[in-house]
Amino acid sequence: MNINFDNDKPIFQQIAEGIEDAVITGAFQEESQIPSITEISVQYKINPATALKGINILVDENVVYKKRGVGMFVAKGAREKLRQKRRNAFFKSYIETMLAEADRLGFTRDEIIAMLKEDDEK
Repeated sequence: MNINFDNDKPIFQQIAEGIEDAVITGAFQEESQIPSITEISVQYKINPATALKGINILVDENVVYKKRGVGMFVAKGAREKLRQKRRNAFFKSYIETMLAEADRLGFTRDEIIAMLKEDDEK
């Protein structure tokens, strides 16, 4: 997980996304323990409240859960849940934007598909 202190994105959000990335890639398996709030805050030299805020985003989304007295763990089904969340965000951020611009430029859907296939062949 990389934290960029010069990024406009809040640190707590970078923490949540970094853990999400680790779950999606399999670095953190379902039912495995993730680093503690203390470990994250010491490693990145940040306030523990900031680390907690990032983790709490994932708790609220049922991606991680707390085992009292033990730590935080990746929930069952978290990987697929995160993949679906990211796919939806990808569609909204990239595909919908691309299609709107294509419409403004007068491209048909078939022309867009042909461009994508052409790029695939390179």
